[in-house]
Amino acid sequence: MIKRTVAMAGLDINEVYEAANGIEAFAQLAQHDIAVVILDINMPVMNGIQFLTRVHDDPRLCNIPVVIASTEGSETRIEQLMECGAKDYLRKPFHPEQLRDTLAPILGISEEGAMALESGDDDSF
Repeated sequence: MIKRTVAMAGLDINEVYEAANGIEAFAQLAQHDIAVVILDINMPVMNGIQFLTRVHDDPRLCNIPVVIASTEGSETRIEQLMECGAKDYLRKPFHPEQLRDTLAPILGISEEGAMALESGDDDSF
């Protein structure tokens, strides 16, 4: 679903890697250069908070931005996630535009570039 939403948002992402849980996500981080992680909190084996804490504490991984995408969204939970190192939070379900607006600054896409994505003019970047 995220992969399809990224495409619908008009973000030019070369590769999308998927993981069913935090352990698989760490394997992906070890094998690939990752620009951003979109993370659900509710995962088996290693949940999102455990994953986020480990990423935040690892000097090799701590600079990879992590965006939470979850149905959970109390203010207390969101504050906890931000304290653990999350860059942003998206409440599921979300619209492609919300994903674009969240990821564009993290990926270094200017406001003009994001607006060009919205209008369909992708020659801006």
